[in-house]
Amino acid sequence: MSSGASATLASFKVPQVDNEPLKSYAPGSAERRGLESALAQMKSELPFEVPCIVNGKPIKTGKLAKQPIPSDHAKHLCTYHEADEATVAAAIDGALKAKAQWVTLPWNDRAAIFLRAADLVSGKYRYKLLAATMLGQGKNAWQAEIDAAAELADFFRFGVKYVEELYSQQPPKNSANVWNRVEYRPLEGFVLAVSPFNFTAIGGNLPGTPALVGNVVVWKPSPAATYSNYIVYQILTEAGVPPGVIQFVPGPPAEVVGQAISHPDFAALHFTGSTFVFKKLWKDIAQNIDLYKSYPRIVGETGGKNFHLVHSSADVDNAVNQTIRGAFEYQGQKCSALSRLYVSASLWKNGFKDKLLQEISSIKVGPPEDFGNFMGPVIGQPAFEKITGYIQAAKKAGGEILFGGTADSSTGYFVQPTIIQTKDPKSVTMVEEIFGPVLTVFVYEDEDYEKTCDLIDTATSYGLTGAIFAADRNALILATNKLRHAAGNVYYNEKCTGAVVGQQPFGGGRASGTNDKAGSISIFYRFVSARSIKESFVGLENFGYPSNLVQ
Repeated sequence: MSSGASATLASFKVPQVDNEPLKSYAPGSAERRGLESALAQMKSELPFEVPCIVNGKPIKTGKLAKQPIPSDHAKHLCTYHEADEATVAAAIDGALKAKAQWVTLPWNDRAAIFLRAADLVSGKYRYKLLAATMLGQGKNAWQAEIDAAAELADFFRFGVKYVEELYSQQPPKNSANVWNRVEYRPLEGFVLAVSPFNFTAIGGNLPGTPALVGNVVVWKPSPAATYSNYIVYQILTEAGVPPGVIQFVPGPPAEVVGQAISHPDFAALHFTGSTFVFKKLWKDIAQNIDLYKSYPRIVGETGGKNFHLVHSSADVDNAVNQTIRGAFEYQGQKCSALSRLYVSASLWKNGFKDKLLQEISSIKVGPPEDFGNFMGPVIGQPAFEKITGYIQAAKKAGGEILFGGTADSSTGYFVQPTIIQTKDPKSVTMVEEIFGPVLTVFVYEDEDYEKTCDLIDTATSYGLTGAIFAADRNALILATNKLRHAAGNVYYNEKCTGAVVGQQPFGGGRASGTNDKAGSISIFYRFVSARSIKESFVGLENFGYPSNLVQ
């Protein structure tokens, strides 16, 4: 055991964990006042300066980039120093040096660090994290709450619980005079965590998951979530993560990632982002395979083209409300966001269409710090142009704009909630990922329900989430069987977004990722390398076998 590590003098049991309770932020509530105060303070201090953090020390490279505020892009939330080649090299070397002490730290101490981090997230830093997520990533108060407060705390707390369960999994059989056991080693080398803009919680989970099982991590946050992720890094440091265990290296994605995956000690990629980028990284890692000491683990959650299938027996009010939330919460910028809607003709004509258009007309779009706005901005200029481009492409292809279709980037990157009806179930907005507040509807004949299931299964390359709305149990069963590989997370009579840690392990297959299920024990298996240990208590008296004896 390395210097500074304590002896393990008992078999510890981690405290009972539960999902972090959500605060409502209702008018007049203490949490509304607390969040409003945090927002006002943060806006008065703009812009912040964010360094790289290597071995616990701030590194200011002088190569500066800005994180704009998407609802008011003339301002920026922070200026951050981009990691250069020397900084990335120092981060990798420092992480590898920090590994020995981190690996030998008793498990209960590692667990305590992450449990404390969860309490800091849900307590001391809650409103600051929410304010940074609202201003920097364009989430309204509720979306920021379920992400930056609840889900992040849940990832840390349930992660501790799952690792305790993992470590307890031991061989069920011992022969006479023998003790068999298994240890779950961290991977040999370092883990590269590449996190996205859309969830502060994922920013914490991507480095946190491998670190919990003893790995060291080089963390490259998204340029559009730099400040909230920097706060998460500070929380982990305050909780007790030693210097060097997690290195914080914002910077140009291609350069930082390319340098990391070209290192002989690269052991794993933990990634959330676009399918295109993930496929490219997989190819680049394959090209480098002869460089590595071990075969790298590649763990990724990528895109989605998620569906709602509404059967003629479905409850209209519920299906409509779930559809609006699934498609337009956080401006459709969730990997799991609803993008394609299949509705039976009888239901569409008898209430669904009218109800959908009536309800969507009440959605308010604007800056997230105005609590009355259901939708905020999309994340930036490239996203704005991509989304509006898809709307124009749908129009040219003959799609009918039932609602929205307009956008304004003069002050912030605002796109109105948009509903397109198409007669072509393989039109561009039914097939390609948009990552914005655009929902395309295909109305199918009631008798074609089974054919529509086949259509949903084959229309896109993705397989992340989907929802089936039906009161008819046979319709649920039929769709479930037909769509077995079309979604890694499927929901009955509920929207296709909103997986909760500890309740719905999240991830998809096909072009949507490796389906390693964040929020469950499964993800931790990817960041350990088991070693079997056999200890014999009685030695051999001779080397021969009974079968060697001759009468």
